Amino acid sequence: MGRTTRTAGSWLAAAALAATQLLTVQPTAGETGAMAKFTLTSSDFTDGGTLATAQVFNGFDCKGGNVSPGLKWSGAPAGTKSFALLVHDPDAPTGSGWWHWLAYNIPAGTTSLPAGAGDPKKNLMPAGVVQGRTDYGTVGYGGPCPPPGKPHRYQFRLYALKVAKLEVPADASAALIGFNARAQELGHAELTGLYGR
Repeated sequence: MGRTTRTAGSWLAAAALAATQLLTVQPTAGETGAMAKFTLTSSDFTDGGTLATAQVFNGFDCKGGNVSPGLKWSGAPAGTKSFALLVHDPDAPTGSGWWHWLAYNIPAGTTSLPAGAGDPKKNLMPAGVVQGRTDYGTVGYGGPCPPPGKPHRYQFRLYALKVAKLEVPADASAALIGFNARAQELGHAELTGLYGR
């Protein structure tokens, strides 16, 4: 009886030790990469921070630089073949918000966009990137210009896509681009800026 108890006790101790060792095994480099968080940051504003005058639209009754902020990202999901960047103000008094910037077919190897990349005339985007038409009716970045009142949220969403290119017409609406980006996403990272006047 005593020997059986000792044998059972030894077996349980060995099993507990094995379980502990399994729990403390370090992930491989590949596993670490898979667990990395997909993040988007900017050198021009912090998440939840105020957008500077440099990023504000220059038109209507707003006087800003209309320069798209610099962006950087890391931790894209495995299998990412391209990115799409969509910038939207959900607080605009339109019933459907306001689209401020749409850029897609951003190559998978890209990890940043410099400030001013939203101006098609500057040619700062990687080759092959398409910039869509904003709700201002123009192609490229269009900064904040909300009506007077409380600050609006400007949501910068970077979608990691499972396709190298979005199959949309050259003059596709923001809604169609957004629909296709969401349909092809592996994950997305978000950064929100605020601006009011």
